[in-house]
Amino acid sequence: MNLPENYIPILIQAAVGLGFVAISLLGAHFLGPKQKKGNSVKNSSWECGIPSEGNARTPFSIKYFLTAVLFVLFDIEIVFFYPYAVNFREFGMEGFVAVLTFVAIFFVAFFYVWKRGALDWDK
Repeated sequence: MNLPENYIPILIQAAVGLGFVAISLLGAHFLGPKQKKGNSVKNSSWECGIPSEGNARTPFSIKYFLTAVLFVLFDIEIVFFYPYAVNFREFGMEGFVAVLTFVAIFFVAFFYVWKRGALDWDK
């Protein structure tokens, strides 16, 4: 039965989560370092004790980000195969068709990414 008192644990968890976020943001604001104006040498960025030369904000290829996102996407796909691998006999033919549909969607995505040239490093 969907009584209002059945939702109290969910509301408590949501309140704790929002409270944690609020306390973290306020704590970072009040306890974090303050940006001081003035000395440009002291406020400049350093890497391994060596001063940066030239423009430190030079853009680099989006391929690195795209490769990371593709890795995460296809890595998560593998994680979803684990429950099927453990319980494949209990799922029967309906589970097999569901997994084939899941794999087909990812193959379509993989071929789309391939045809768009996301996996070509020479471009």
